[in-house]
Amino acid sequence: MRTVTSLPNEIREVEHLWIPMSDGVRLAARLWLPVWAEDEPVPGVLEMIPYRKRDLTAQRDSIHHPYMAGYGYACLRVDLRGSGDSEGLLTDEYLEQELSDAEEVLAWIAEQPWCNGRTGMMGISWGGFNALQVAARRPASLSAIVTVCSSDDRYADDVHYMGGCLLSDNLSWASTMFAYNSCPPDPAIVGERWRDLWLERLEHSGLWLEEWLRHQRRDEYWRHGSVIEDYSAIQCPVFAVSGWADGYSNSVFRLLRGLDAPTRGLIGPWSHKYPHLGQPGPAIGFLQEMVRWWDHWLKDQRDNGAMDGPNLSIWMQDAADPATTYEERPGRWVGERSWPSPRVVETRYPLGRNHIAWPDDGEESPELTVQSPLSVGQFAGKWCSYNAPPDMPYDQREEDGGSMTFDSYHLPERLEVLGAPTVELTFSADRPVAMVAVRLSDVAPGGQATRVSYGLYNLNHYAGSDNPQPLEPGERHTVTVQLNAMAQSFPAGHRLRLSISTSYWPVVWPSPEPVRLTVHPNESCLTLPVRPDVDGDERAPSFEEPEGAPPIQVTQVEPGEQDWRVSRNMVNLSGALEVVKDLGVVRFEDIDLAVTRRAYERYTFEGDDLNSVRGETDWAMSFARGDWDVHTTTKTVLTSTPTDFHLHAQLDAFEGEERVAAKTWTRTIPRDFV
Repeated sequence: MRTVTSLPNEIREVEHLWIPMSDGVRLAARLWLPVWAEDEPVPGVLEMIPYRKRDLTAQRDSIHHPYMAGYGYACLRVDLRGSGDSEGLLTDEYLEQELSDAEEVLAWIAEQPWCNGRTGMMGISWGGFNALQVAARRPASLSAIVTVCSSDDRYADDVHYMGGCLLSDNLSWASTMFAYNSCPPDPAIVGERWRDLWLERLEHSGLWLEEWLRHQRRDEYWRHGSVIEDYSAIQCPVFAVSGWADGYSNSVFRLLRGLDAPTRGLIGPWSHKYPHLGQPGPAIGFLQEMVRWWDHWLKDQRDNGAMDGPNLSIWMQDAADPATTYEERPGRWVGERSWPSPRVVETRYPLGRNHIAWPDDGEESPELTVQSPLSVGQFAGKWCSYNAPPDMPYDQREEDGGSMTFDSYHLPERLEVLGAPTVELTFSADRPVAMVAVRLSDVAPGGQATRVSYGLYNLNHYAGSDNPQPLEPGERHTVTVQLNAMAQSFPAGHRLRLSISTSYWPVVWPSPEPVRLTVHPNESCLTLPVRPDVDGDERAPSFEEPEGAPPIQVTQVEPGEQDWRVSRNMVNLSGALEVVKDLGVVRFEDIDLAVTRRAYERYTFEGDDLNSVRGETDWAMSFARGDWDVHTTTKTVLTSTPTDFHLHAQLDAFEGEERVAAKTWTRTIPRDFV
């Protein structure tokens, strides 16, 4: 990324200010704006997230908010209620309190002397979610949003219950927020009240994982904040962005299809990152794209080209050998004038005896069965690549031995796919509760299998995710499994492989009992959204090189560690996936603060014993400046029996050597067809 030291406008930074809420709680904010804004008011842009503006996101914030301010915007980075230096409590994600707070903040911004009354909202992940959710509430000043790596469906296409299946990232993400909620505000900002605010958080922030496990079907809890329930509520323009290595690419397609408001979509090769910091590369000049977007919608510069390009810009990925991390993904930028695109043809490929046939072919095949070992899924990578390498899927031959596979013929010519593949699956199961994982891979002539998409389906949701039903052993059902959207070219001479398994641990929590799944290939098929291998009359999008403002100075005091380890014990046939994400110790020089953040995750099983699966997370956080030294540790363990989930959690907090808080949770939560 190119560092820009000279921007069109001189800016000033307000390192801290308080924004009062109607109930008396104050939210902490940082502001960047042109020095002349009070004489010539400018639009305001809000990013409102719980990840600590003063330290943990400070370096990222310093790259893009000053940059946008230099182009004539007042940019605010606000800590959510109960996070960072803000007062109050944060007890769950996307609560009504959070969204009403955001409306109050936007109204406050619009009334400031440096704002002209028009606002935008932006964010990645949490900030992308609440930008969509707030847009659906239509606050008066909100004129446009940018939502990056987010979802319109909190239940089935988020970190919780993909396709109705319980993701292990539900545990991982809950543990992240469990650790973050244990962190104190900074005494340099809140003064002597810091300890009281901290102790209140430690006592009352809660164990979010318990709440999420008590909502295993699609109910009102998940409908709240899922804008897919009513797209018509959103009337302001939406710029929706994601990456193929991210967990949220599907929502870009749905938003383009469902919204009536002006919408632009962008999907690159990236993981869960802003595109100007995108990995795998190539990264792009996304801040320039955002400035053009804001200029168009917040400053009425309608002829600036922000909406002249394709409605959907995507990185069409070329074939690549399987790897757990990539510096760059080969491919090219392509564009579609609209989505759905009239050029993309849904093409049906029948299934035969372990074979994918051509659309006009077909062959008689007997029923096939599979009962997967618990080891299938160890090389699947993370549900979402958070760019903690190596967290992407490895060679799928490691998984296919425990799966039912269907291979195509060698492709006679290049094949391009754009959109979400689907698999129509006619099946029966020998147990009342079952799930299926379906993977699509690109198989090279040498046999290497690179996963290009996958989907999960809780088979008990055949009548709907709000109404799960037991399966009658041996009874046939037909379901459509949607795989994640993709943009992939398959070279001539390669093959497609469809792989079906009855478990995918530790991506997804396994069924209560071992399941033998019977598939009827003659009543099943793979449907691919095939895109012509030409750009036709579309102009391929082009992007500038990534650039940003100079990041604040951060010193690595002690080295961090990133590790991802798969192991098997051939004595007791146990297996483990261990993940380490360690920031080390970093010093934020501008505020003389040393921060430690270490996460350890371990997912284990023994043989084919489904009762042995265990997910465990350990977090350590610390903050130190002079005589002020606090640290917290959190631990979360999730296990299960055929009837229940068992949750155990611990929290310890220290000021210096003194333990100031210690809490333990033990909960049993019934399984609800999961």
